[in-house]
Amino acid sequence: MSTMPAVSPESANRKYLIRTLLFMGGYVAVNVAAIFGAFDDMTPRGAAAFALVVSVPIICHIGAFLVWLRDSDEFVRGVAVKRLVIAMGITLSFCSAWGLMELYAKAPHVSAVMVVPLFWFAYGIVSPFIRTSH
Repeated sequence: MSTMPAVSPESANRKYLIRTLLFMGGYVAVNVAAIFGAFDDMTPRGAAAFALVVSVPIICHIGAFLVWLRDSDEFVRGVAVKRLVIAMGITLSFCSAWGLMELYAKAPHVSAVMVVPLFWFAYGIVSPFIRTSH
């Protein structure tokens, strides 16, 4: 049985914050550049590749969150996972309801790219209310 080296809560939090700032900072910077036309002259194949590359920081941020969970103590991990599950439930419920409204009630289309910000918004909203892992 291998044991993980002990990581202080401050160190785990600091590493997570740095990783989040780097990954999401890059994500925001590239998307702001795209909004202002920096990539408007791409070929369809180049645009598809670009879209996949831009998704990498999101994947890396999920990895950073998982590393933070791994390095956290049992209590913090339990609370964070409970928040995660509830935020996912809210996000899935909202996206399903909105999709059905688009389909049946002609609600305006919202891009699936908005799922990630919606999830983290839901996580931020539920976090102050979820203080235990029970």
